[in-house]
Amino acid sequence: MNKLTAHAAPESGAMTAPEAELAQLIVTTLNLDVKAAEINPGAPLYGEGLGLDSIDILEVALAISKTYGLKLRSDDGDNRKIFASLHSLNQHIQQHRAK
Repeated sequence: MNKLTAHAAPESGAMTAPEAELAQLIVTTLNLDVKAAEINPGAPLYGEGLGLDSIDILEVALAISKTYGLKLRSDDGDNRKIFASLHSLNQHIQQHRAK
């Protein structure tokens, strides 16, 4: 798949409001040709799924840092888990964001 392909809503339900906000941030930051609402929160962000590459992930991490006051380090051993999906990325942000 590529960046132009999105998935329907996941089996577990619709996107939450914070996930929708994050999806919009990703779409805007990367200028994707997909609507934020079409992104499946459970689909992979990297490679298959949304089709992001390592440069895209770095751009998203910078946007998240600016928007949420949360630093995502490139050498974090949990990055694969954090960036596994929109859902997992949102969970990480909600747990660690500057309040």
